[in-house]
Amino acid sequence: MNDWPQGRPGDDRAGRYGRGSASARPESARVMRQVRRGAVPPPGPGQAAPPYGGGVPQQPSYADGRGHGGQDGYDSGYNTGQVYGSPGGRGPAGPGPGGARPAPDWRRRIKWTAITVVTALVVTTVGTYFWADSKLNREVDLSKVIDRPETGEGTNYLIVGSDSREGMTKDQMKDLHTGNAEGKRTDSMMILHTGDNGSTLVSLPRDSDVEIPSFVGSESGKKYEGTGRHVKLNAAYAEDGPELLVRTIEFNTGLHIDHYVEIGFAGFANIVDAVGGVEIDIPQDIKDKKSGADFKKGEQTLNGEEALAFVRTRYALPGSDLDRTKNQQKFLSALASQVATPSTVLNPFKLYPTMGAGLDSLIVDKDMGLFDLAGMFWAMKSVSGGDGTSMNMPVSGSVGGNLKWDDAKVKKLVEQLRNDDKVTVSGD
Repeated sequence: MNDWPQGRPGDDRAGRYGRGSASARPESARVMRQVRRGAVPPPGPGQAAPPYGGGVPQQPSYADGRGHGGQDGYDSGYNTGQVYGSPGGRGPAGPGPGGARPAPDWRRRIKWTAITVVTALVVTTVGTYFWADSKLNREVDLSKVIDRPETGEGTNYLIVGSDSREGMTKDQMKDLHTGNAEGKRTDSMMILHTGDNGSTLVSLPRDSDVEIPSFVGSESGKKYEGTGRHVKLNAAYAEDGPELLVRTIEFNTGLHIDHYVEIGFAGFANIVDAVGGVEIDIPQDIKDKKSGADFKKGEQTLNGEEALAFVRTRYALPGSDLDRTKNQQKFLSALASQVATPSTVLNPFKLYPTMGAGLDSLIVDKDMGLFDLAGMFWAMKSVSGGDGTSMNMPVSGSVGGNLKWDDAKVKKLVEQLRNDDKVTVSGD
């Protein structure tokens, strides 16, 4: 049976298409173009000659980007430039196989940025704490002090400025007018009380008349019985160091000392220089060859050398040592205020040199921590800011060239400090 309906071998198929279809010819888009071989017949009457020369048929146009006569043929894309690097393409500028790139998750980015910043701050803070804590010179052992008064309310710091020249060169001793005496003695002594009723800074004149009580030697461990002998207060330090000084102050006042802080000449000057100098109002012209002081009255910024000369001057002052203690209180309060300012605390290029200069030169008791030290500085700042009280130990006269304390006023002052009451006693 023939599979070609209406068609037999030899039939004329020129007018037939499809599978036995007798229908009319399909649309021109489905006509297969063929290349004729051989000579092209000449055009008939009214026909134009082909433009491509002999034997070459006209090729399909790609003017519309479709080819094959512009019908439903293949769209190459070259005409519109959408193959690579254009919207809709698959090149570098177009979306990848997975579609458009998702928008950034800003919440996630902000979250991880915040976590990173907080972590860095914590690590820096912890590192700074251990670095600073390791630099504290905890050399004073208050457990060697015997027969101590009971602990009261608040905290009492004994702040000592010594004339130690340790680590200073001859040129530095000359520049700072310190002399070259060996050993060290107390140049200033203050009790700073901190509590709920504000801070109180009490200066103890170095020439104060005190009794040396029974004590245990800080180095020998041997007990020395008291004989009732009276000396100047700074002699206690010269005899057996900080421990005997604390023992003597506690015995003569009845006030418990919680912490001990000491700084030498060089350390004091270095701290002042590290903070960029300290601004202070000098109440009168001062000129003293022994300390090197040469100041005019008025507000000015003192560097380390000038500051040391200012706090050591006494011969050029009417009240001698009593006036000097007032200047020392004033300057230390101004220094504490300068250290505690945001321009110092928030500036690492100033904070770390200041901390380094201070911590390297401070000598403290074995129980002193960084928070205790920070509390001391903030308390001193409050004194200068008007939230506290500064005064000298009340004095009633002199005996044997030493300053005699006013026993009644001292007793009342110590009672107010021990109970953390508001101080109403005044000193000279």
